[in-house]
Amino acid sequence: MLMVISPLSLPAMVLLTIVAISLLLMLLRPRGISEAWWVAGGTLLLMALRLVPVPAAVHAVGEGTDVYLFLIGMMLLSELAREQGVFDWLSYVAMRDANGSCLRLFCSVSLVGVLVTALLSNDATAVVLTPAILAVVRKARLSPLPYLFLCALMANAASFVFPISNPANLVVFHAGMPPLQQWLRLFGVPSVVAIVITFAVLAVYFRRELRGRIDHEVQRVALTPGGRLTLWGLALVILVLFSASALRMDLGLPTFLAGLVITAVASVYSRSDPRKLLREVSWSSILLVAGLFVLVDAVESQGALKLAQAWLAGAERMAPGRATLAVGLGLGVLNNLVNNLPLGLIAGGAIQAAHVKGLLANAVMMGIDLGPNLSVTGSLATILWLSALRKEGVEVSAGRFLKVGVVAMPLALAAALGSALVMAGR
Repeated sequence: MLMVISPLSLPAMVLLTIVAISLLLMLLRPRGISEAWWVAGGTLLLMALRLVPVPAAVHAVGEGTDVYLFLIGMMLLSELAREQGVFDWLSYVAMRDANGSCLRLFCSVSLVGVLVTALLSNDATAVVLTPAILAVVRKARLSPLPYLFLCALMANAASFVFPISNPANLVVFHAGMPPLQQWLRLFGVPSVVAIVITFAVLAVYFRRELRGRIDHEVQRVALTPGGRLTLWGLALVILVLFSASALRMDLGLPTFLAGLVITAVASVYSRSDPRKLLREVSWSSILLVAGLFVLVDAVESQGALKLAQAWLAGAERMAPGRATLAVGLGLGVLNNLVNNLPLGLIAGGAIQAAHVKGLLANAVMMGIDLGPNLSVTGSLATILWLSALRKEGVEVSAGRFLKVGVVAMPLALAAALGSALVMAGR
């Protein structure tokens, strides 16, 4: 643990100020500098000022090993699927099945987004699927915003279909991750409800754009032999991860090893250089998450964990329905002020320390996963989605996102929490 400093002392005030500024700069990205460098800079400053001992920082970084391995494995698999044309093929299939209808294309993209998020994590939808969908929509000369927003919001709405659908799930539950069968029983219905509500809100919001027809044909995209091999590999990886989840194993190492093996096999088969895929992995995202582990541990040393425990303990004294809604919606909003990864780290630590289980723990997870659909600052996936759009020359303002999110997030989260209460008979 990090050294404990009195909350009223000058060192404590400096520590909390540095953490707050680092998180703010991470969200605002001044001069377009990557989020990771602002967090890493804050971490190094804390160590330079001896507010965080180096051994404590190393220990905090080590606590995130399972998350890093999971992210690297999933990013490798996502980049492999992109290189082998799997995402381009999925985008073409969505366009083909639309049969000239913008609304049907919207439905197809939604289905693809849910599948990619559920099976490859929300980051894959945000970073890899979004550019593929954008390319197809541009070729069809359609307004891209409905389909881009669909990618962003479905990346979060579908992020608790399975434990592997969101790295935040690993952070919140950590050693207490429910096995797959129990997970599906707890979150199956709420996740479907969240997906349906999110889809409905977006369909209504973009109803004018979705009334049109697709007049321009898109060139046919065939799945290459390497792409087919990659799909079989992904199916095998998913089977491995589901088995690991059922056995209550940590998911990081199986994901990492599976990613390496499938990437190696596919690279040999297609005679491509796997080092190119390694270069495409967003290593800055790993640096960002590692820095967040240190910053959160520093804040916890000032009593943040105790405050979170006290808040959860107070919620436990409330009626189950009120407590579930208060915790889920409260965390849902708070995500957008500090980002869901640091909040998930604190909330997950509080759940374990306070031995919180059942509906309240489930409400925490749903708030962490769905809350980011309110604003562009809510989750790493949404931040990565914005970065992917900027690379393609598309700008989405924070205000434009908020106009959609202020309706979509509360409705989807409240409905998911409500369905969880109904399933529990409360």
